[in-house]
Amino acid sequence: MSIGLNHIAGRWQPAASGATREVIDPADGSAIGLVTDSAAEDAQAAIAAARHAFDIDGSWRRTAGPKRAALLLRVADAIAARTEELAVLDSRDNGKPLREARADIEDAAACFRFYAGLIGMPQGGVHEVTDAFGPMQSISMHEPIGVCALITPWNYPLLMATWKLAPALAAGNCVVFKPSELTPLSAIVLFEILEQCGLPPGTANLVLGTGLAVGAVLAGSEDVDMIVFTGSTRTGQAIARAAAGNLKKVGLELGGKSPNVIFADADLEGAVEWAMVGVFFNQGEVCSAGARILVEASIKDRFVARLAERARAMTIGRGLGDPDIGALVSEAQLQRVLGFVERAAGEGARVVCGGRRHGDVGFFMQPTVLDDCTPAMEIVREEVFGPVASIQAFSTEDEAIAMANDTPYGLAGGVFTSDGARALRVVRALRAGVTWINCYNPTFTEAPWGGCKRSGYGRELGANGLLEYQHVKQVNTNLRPGPLGWYEERRP
Repeated sequence: MSIGLNHIAGRWQPAASGATREVIDPADGSAIGLVTDSAAEDAQAAIAAARHAFDIDGSWRRTAGPKRAALLLRVADAIAARTEELAVLDSRDNGKPLREARADIEDAAACFRFYAGLIGMPQGGVHEVTDAFGPMQSISMHEPIGVCALITPWNYPLLMATWKLAPALAAGNCVVFKPSELTPLSAIVLFEILEQCGLPPGTANLVLGTGLAVGAVLAGSEDVDMIVFTGSTRTGQAIARAAAGNLKKVGLELGGKSPNVIFADADLEGAVEWAMVGVFFNQGEVCSAGARILVEASIKDRFVARLAERARAMTIGRGLGDPDIGALVSEAQLQRVLGFVERAAGEGARVVCGGRRHGDVGFFMQPTVLDDCTPAMEIVREEVFGPVASIQAFSTEDEAIAMANDTPYGLAGGVFTSDGARALRVVRALRAGVTWINCYNPTFTEAPWGGCKRSGYGRELGANGLLEYQHVKQVNTNLRPGPLGWYEERRP
């Protein structure tokens, strides 16, 4: 079995210690790869390589926008050409159904294409000014921030990598990228593609390893100008504290406990299936999952019965077999989800369907529906990151909004109703960064993504996603050079 290596300063290399770790297929627990397991020394080497590439070599930051765009387009084409290979890797590495993995790879290629186009658009602007010092022109220009450390989770291995790498590189930055140690395989292929497409050595550096060994070094380094992290709120808080040393810019896309509000006038069948997409897609391992389903009391029993009926009919199995539900990413994650369900039942929630491990091999979880949930329950308050829906009833629009916002998180939310005005009232009232009306979960490269409260800050995707990786500089020019005459010259 070949070893997946770090890619630092344009060279593939093992960890300085020689340590490795196995990559596990969650469908059966077997080893499907062996990768280097880096430590602080390797992270520091990658930072130094990126620092040299940005400060000393400078070839990428000085590359004109159209030429950067051309390289990003080559990367997009190369990703598209290897769609099936990358989809199989992500499906085996993460456990997700193959059709979902294929969609991820298509979105990844589209992300590089989008930022290739965006970097060619006009940047900055000219500002009309008046000044007592005489005729002036003021302009703003957008420049790369510098060295950016990018850390991604295991639920969307390649897609989350492109959400960060594409805009960071489009802006002219140099990067150090750390994928999750659980799902690193497609990131290795992506760095093969970046190298083959001609990215200058040291511009993008790959370090494989854990958050404690590698991520903590990236967060605390005085030589990193920006750190962007997607993952748990607890880890995001630790990164923000570590990043305060040199006041590096921080972007955090963290956890969620997002509400999905179903009114009685909604199309019931449509609401049920979209709710399934909201909570069971990617095995529920989605930060924006609509796991907290709020249903108007008059239709709650019918909604729950139909949701449970549909959930029981879902197919469960190996991702490559393209089931409805694949495996959770690890045994530890499966046990975590099972623990949430067990404690919810102990607090009085009713397990309508699911709630158990599926099969004897692999890390599979039955799609689960919990009814009679109350606001104080852990299952309602905490992010589960598994295929578990908690159901609560409401009676009025105001009550629904209050319940929806009764959470420390603020990433996403949805509303289902045939009343267009009510839909807009509710989404305007939701304290969340991403919302849906009569659907749940579709995301678009062209639109900003991010949350508020304990779901983090900063935005990915869209034009906002590029701005996050840019430093805006003000440049003022005196249009009448020469003595100002502000101070009267006095002779002795």
